[in-house]
Amino acid sequence: MCSHYQTLKDAELLLKKFGVTRPGVLGKYDMWPRYQGVFVRRPVEHDAGDEAVPEREAVVGRWGLISAMTKADGLDKAGKLSTFNARSETAPKSFTFGNAWRRAQHCIIPADAIFEPDWRSGSAVATRFTRSDGAPLGIAGLWDRWRDAAGQLQESYTMLTINADDDPLFRDYHQAGKEKRMVVILPEGAYGDWLTAPADATRDFLVPFPSEKLVATPMK
Repeated sequence: MCSHYQTLKDAELLLKKFGVTRPGVLGKYDMWPRYQGVFVRRPVEHDAGDEAVPEREAVVGRWGLISAMTKADGLDKAGKLSTFNARSETAPKSFTFGNAWRRAQHCIIPADAIFEPDWRSGSAVATRFTRSDGAPLGIAGLWDRWRDAAGQLQESYTMLTINADDDPLFRDYHQAGKEKRMVVILPEGAYGDWLTAPADATRDFLVPFPSEKLVATPMK
């Protein structure tokens, strides 16, 4: 799982790699759960027939998905749950993530880096993961929007994770004896297909990123 990442603030790279312009309010560079962050999606209005609607848009939302199915009296409880990562094995039947999964509300989270703890020394050492070619990471996620107590629509997103017990790189992270997990990092050539893929094709994209194309740097 990933509970800390660094967002992509470079406007030129955001346009070049993800095809979107930077939103006006960016928030923090170091992202933690429940912070407001940037994600990329196909606009909700895309299928309405308006030629002015772009293929993609950058949206600011809460890192920690809150389902559109959440009722007003459940918002406080939903806001306290750890929903910044979604287990791909259980997300389709989950109350929190099921709506976004069924509706194929795919998104990409642009990032400079993600962080995971290395426990091999006996204590957690934060480790920064980046692409070896210096390009930004495009993390596969789901988005949803809910109505707050005032009835206003609010955006949220989560990162999809897969098992990493056998991954050459990520199997060495997190605590011994616990299942190893990793976020889904998409190859650049899959960005467009991911954003437009139907729900029954979601799992086709949930595969490990080649470990030799990532660099792990201990933050000591």
